[in-house]
Amino acid sequence: MLRTFLNSLRVPEIRKKLAFTAAMLALYRFGAYIPAPSINVDAVKAISENFTGSNVLGFLNLFSGGGLQRFAIFALGIMPYITASIMLQLLTVVVPSLDKLRKEGEQGQQKITQYTRYLTVGLAFGQSIGYVFLFRTFSSGSADVVKDFTFGRVFVIVMTLTTGCVLLMWFGELITQRGIGNGISLMIFASIAARLPNGISSWWTNPDQVFKVMMPFVALAVIAFVVFMQEGQRRIPVQYAKRVVGRRMAGGGSTYLPLRVNMAGVIPVIFAASLMAFPPTVGELTQASWARDFSAFFNPGGAAYIVGESLFIIVFTYFYTAVTFNPVEQADNLKKYGGFIPGVRPGRPTAEFLDRILARLTFPGALYLAGVAALPTILINQTSANFFFGGTSLLIVVGVALDTMKQLEAQLMMRNYEGFLK
Repeated sequence: MLRTFLNSLRVPEIRKKLAFTAAMLALYRFGAYIPAPSINVDAVKAISENFTGSNVLGFLNLFSGGGLQRFAIFALGIMPYITASIMLQLLTVVVPSLDKLRKEGEQGQQKITQYTRYLTVGLAFGQSIGYVFLFRTFSSGSADVVKDFTFGRVFVIVMTLTTGCVLLMWFGELITQRGIGNGISLMIFASIAARLPNGISSWWTNPDQVFKVMMPFVALAVIAFVVFMQEGQRRIPVQYAKRVVGRRMAGGGSTYLPLRVNMAGVIPVIFAASLMAFPPTVGELTQASWARDFSAFFNPGGAAYIVGESLFIIVFTYFYTAVTFNPVEQADNLKKYGGFIPGVRPGRPTAEFLDRILARLTFPGALYLAGVAALPTILINQTSANFFFGGTSLLIVVGVALDTMKQLEAQLMMRNYEGFLK
């Protein structure tokens, strides 16, 4: 990985893309430290103990890179855009008009992207209002988070947070177009990585000496396991028949169709975490006793949260895999270009074969995602140790790093093909 990165610095075009990506991420991190207008910074610091890693606010604060804890202009982070993207992808399956747009190619995808942006603005606006009133509930007496709580000031704060989310969405799209890697994923990566110094400090100051010694080995073992599962795939052999083109034989040969163990990536984990964060958030926003009890029941450190999140991860892994990989379309494409799987008839038998293989692969992939997401919480409950990063954060960081390095290697391969093979 280090060698690939150093080789990329020698190519001027890739170097410019890396510099542009770094500049956009630096602007993102800078905005996470600028407080929103009419915010009492001292009052925000006084309630910072509410944003621990064991509750939903700590989870949301982690994905905003600490911006929520500071009530910064980028306090929402990029989560509204991610939620909107997932909702549009799910609606594509059940709404025929959206499914038709998806099949229209680039123009249809542009319209879906436009709908995603509109939905992001709506979600960001609603979430901003919720955060303003949530912070006000934490305030007491003269230490009010919002100075002079009036409609005008609240409107300015809400519009600032909403605009900050839209600006981050634009940053992410610019990184994807002009930089290296997926911009939205890299911004989440930067948010989690920004908390790394606090995680190291928390580990080093932990009084449990056994935990202090074992933690690096546990982290390395989990990272190695995540890399192994992320790269795991089953290769389905595919052969292409030779065809006569004019007076020459063309085509032929054999290749393989790679089916990954985890084709859904980290999307099911993010979506499950977003759904499970909803009940505690409602409980935090309301003062009713039943809402508080409901929030406590689905506390991120409790058994109900772990079981619910694991079930959602398994369900959404199957669902998202079915959305991203259509066995019928793959079988039709193979038949169209003269390809076939040895021992399997083209057409419907090929689709049924791929569907059966995919179902068997998705099950261990779903269990792997659910296990890694729940492992840190289980260890915390059993050992009382403080794991600063959860399994969701670890999956995202490792997955984004692997995908970014693959794109970097692809850029190098296009520009220095012979040297790369050596």
